[in-house]
Amino acid sequence: MSAAVEHLDERLQDSGELLEEIMPSAITLAMMLRQRTMAAWMRTEFDGYSNPSELPPYRRDVPGHIVARSPQYGWIPAPVDESQKQDFGHRDMLEGIKSLEKTCLNCKKGTGNRIVFDKEEMATLQSRINLSAELAITISRDSYCKLLRVIRCAMYLWCQELMEVGIGGDHNSYSDTERKKAAHLDDPERFWRQALESNSDLPVPDVREAGFFERVFGRAG
Repeated sequence: MSAAVEHLDERLQDSGELLEEIMPSAITLAMMLRQRTMAAWMRTEFDGYSNPSELPPYRRDVPGHIVARSPQYGWIPAPVDESQKQDFGHRDMLEGIKSLEKTCLNCKKGTGNRIVFDKEEMATLQSRINLSAELAITISRDSYCKLLRVIRCAMYLWCQELMEVGIGGDHNSYSDTERKKAAHLDDPERFWRQALESNSDLPVPDVREAGFFERVFGRAG
């Protein structure tokens, strides 16, 4: 598991590499540099959030489409108005990277992931639209990709700045001088805010679509 900055930078730009596979190396690098805030953010992103109040903005209120289960037609758009869409048509994303990436891989482009409302929220919405059918929210694959891209871009920007201050080459450890040179980069919020503003301009790939056999049999290895 190489933690070299240049190698990490290359992997982040490689569409064949999943964030799930890259992040342990990135966390190792942050710990070697004593960048505890950066390491803690990456570890939380990797494992998922337990408290909705701690979610960063790119994980909050991810928009979706409210759907209802019809006995005849399956899942169809629910008869909701703009106010109901505003109140119920979004979801906070607490899941860890592996779960988010797996959802993204298994969705074809142009489709999404359907998440059934919990009982309490469903009962509230059912009463407001006078409908007894099961209700769910569909989050598009694009929304999952967008979220994952922010995290990947933030890590890419961190790597770029580490290289700019001269942190590079293969290392088993870093000197105090090297750590001090990079100490000001222990700031994940700075990088994810920058990623939110400029991620479409960065050479970072979106999550690819899994092939048929990969969806059926899972990833090799």
